[in-house]
Amino acid sequence: MPYVRAFGHYVPSRIVTNADLEARTGRDASTIEKSSGILERRYADEGVTVADLGLTAAQACLASANLAPQDIGLILFSSGSSERTFPGPASQLAAKLGFTSTPAIDIPIASAGSLIAIAFAADLAPRYGNILVVASEIMSRRISDADPDTAILFGDGAGACVVSNQSAPNSFRIADTSFFTDGNYAEALKLDHNGAIQMKGLDVIVQASRKIPRAIEDLLTKNNLKPADIPLYLMHQANLNLIRKVAAALQIPEDRFFRNISHYGNTSSASLLIAASEWRAANPVPSDAPIVFATFGAGFNWGSILVFPS
Repeated sequence: MPYVRAFGHYVPSRIVTNADLEARTGRDASTIEKSSGILERRYADEGVTVADLGLTAAQACLASANLAPQDIGLILFSSGSSERTFPGPASQLAAKLGFTSTPAIDIPIASAGSLIAIAFAADLAPRYGNILVVASEIMSRRISDADPDTAILFGDGAGACVVSNQSAPNSFRIADTSFFTDGNYAEALKLDHNGAIQMKGLDVIVQASRKIPRAIEDLLTKNNLKPADIPLYLMHQANLNLIRKVAAALQIPEDRFFRNISHYGNTSSASLLIAASEWRAANPVPSDAPIVFATFGAGFNWGSILVFPS
């Protein structure tokens, strides 16, 4: 049976405010907050790589799990903003951790990649033992001020978790997973080689606000639960208005959704794990109630995971 054993995260120290982006893009600072719920985001310094951010998050996670790098049997690394096409940041992270033969696999799916990596790890844990899942993004280098609708949203950061085939104190049992793909909308959110993020914002939010609630409801129905039975939802921090739409569709209070988007913006695939890590740090001994993870991202790819404190 698979478990999430620990979380960790890291965000750069450089803060970029809405006022900073107003000066760059001409988009009014108050409008940015109203349309997204974002007040500030973090940008990585020049010379820092996706793998560098991932390493710091991974080290925090391993420390929380009381594990050493040699205890890891597999790395799954999600990023949609890697510096090059190949090799990806998974092998870079493996080298930084001192590995010379441990498998390290890239999952280059923006926004939804961390959830997919956790789902894969849940199935692979019986074979590999402790699996390090890392999601790291430097989206600030993948935006263009000429497209303020997109530029105002994104920030940088990294998150990590360990998925294990054995329980540990205050770990989370992965009860069920589900994820989906609809390639008919692939052009609505894309990043071409050496280009900037292109996003048809209306298409994304309309599809996300429909698909995420359905995925959650389907998963909960399979497990004889209802949305009201879940006191905490850890969701990809894409846009505050999207979180509100999902809560309304599920007919539950929006305060059941953990939110940190105001401080970090949309950190793509890292956001789910950053949110989980921050929530866990504030709740080191969680209640016995189930938790739902949910994401939506490029592809379109989306899904949800049901966990129970163990």
